[in-house]
Amino acid sequence: MKPGVLKGTRDFLPNQVLKRKYLFNTIEAAFQLYGYLPIETPAMEKLETLAGNYGEDGDRLLFKVLNNGDYLAKADAKDLANKNSKKITHSISKRAMRYDLTVPFTRYVVMHQNDIQFPFKRYQIQPVWRADRPQKGRYQEFYQCDVDVVGSKSLIYEAELVKMYDYVFRKLNLKVLIRINNRKILYGIAEYCGCTNLFDEFTVILDKIDKIGINGVTKELVNIGINENSVDKILECITIKPENCTTGDCIDCGYENSNKVIEQFGEKLGNEMCKVFCLKGKFTEENCSKGLLGIEELELVFKYLYLSYNIENDFEFSLSLARGLNYYTGCIFEVKALNAEMGSIGGGGRYDNLTEKFGGKNLSGIGISFGAERIFDVMEELELFNQIDISLNSKIIFLSMNQECQESAFLTCNYLRIKGVACEIYPEPLKMKKQMKYANERGFQYVGIVGEEERINSKIMLKDMISGEQKMVTGDELIEILK
Repeated sequence: MKPGVLKGTRDFLPNQVLKRKYLFNTIEAAFQLYGYLPIETPAMEKLETLAGNYGEDGDRLLFKVLNNGDYLAKADAKDLANKNSKKITHSISKRAMRYDLTVPFTRYVVMHQNDIQFPFKRYQIQPVWRADRPQKGRYQEFYQCDVDVVGSKSLIYEAELVKMYDYVFRKLNLKVLIRINNRKILYGIAEYCGCTNLFDEFTVILDKIDKIGINGVTKELVNIGINENSVDKILECITIKPENCTTGDCIDCGYENSNKVIEQFGEKLGNEMCKVFCLKGKFTEENCSKGLLGIEELELVFKYLYLSYNIENDFEFSLSLARGLNYYTGCIFEVKALNAEMGSIGGGGRYDNLTEKFGGKNLSGIGISFGAERIFDVMEELELFNQIDISLNSKIIFLSMNQECQESAFLTCNYLRIKGVACEIYPEPLKMKKQMKYANERGFQYVGIVGEEERINSKIMLKDMISGEQKMVTGDELIEILK
């Protein structure tokens, strides 16, 4: 049999695993810095737990797990004969691999609500599975790194999570664009355009704008039954770009104090707020009350961001950002790398109703995810790992001239490990050329050579593989050098 891995999955070589550990450790350190606590959930969940939360397209991507034993025994014979896979699924499968970390987290919160304190701030770094078509940056098995806080509606968390994105990507030296929107504002647009009955379909289509463009979005909106006049109004809203915002002379927004906005928030925030006020001018209490609430929420988030004052990465208020998942109800986020061709490398948002499915009431949540696989691929593409000291656990390997020398090297190796110094020993006293070749290919910084002279004097010939320098040292001197 020819060996291979399943499509959408991949193996990682040791140096790649070390890079990934650096990435995970950087993200985890940020989670801890902001006061989030770790949890873990099972790889498999009940199918009924996951189904219905991701929209029709998302549900199709769930990896279902067949029931144990004769899984066809309870299958409906008629549906089986008609090959009706949609109807037969729930009779042959009661489990599924988790699609994301958010839905299992909300199930976790309701189950453990008597054991945790609210607001509950959690982080989770685990793999998820999606039966998606593999392509660049898209895998069927991949890691997500999530933070969520549940049990509070405070918008301070929205600003905090934007700050966390900025912090992590600064640490990784990866330039990104953080896009921000609010699903209530999108609902306000649907109210303004008279298509609230098609809101879910509207947001799913809008979320594809980067892939299919304005023309593609227009065509699909018409196809689902939104008339052309309403489509024009939708496009007018989502493409708002006020002129001359940096001077405060924004004639489109109709906001009397636009100069004060620029002065208060600074040039960047001023530009984004003017877009908010341009949209606000189109809404009224009568036809877009929910949209106006979304604008108020976004204003407060931007005020908190202004108080942060030191956001280094780019960010923008993006009305075309929709996040196709149906469970988002408030502010939503998406992150894109600026210098690489890749889809989003992070995203998330506010959800108010997820826990109700499991019997938890009034537990609003907000969370974001870091797409570890895509971030890893982008950093490899941009050679950002080359700027980081990512080395093997062991800095030194011991080589020996003969059996007696190897026994001496083994004792030295054992002594170093007792002292907490990682090290390795070549398993056989072969020709020194072969041992050195192995040490060089493995990338060890130091080689400890034990010959007869070293064995008799209880010392080691230490060679620096970078400089080529060699010197005789004792075990304790070696420990000082390696530490």
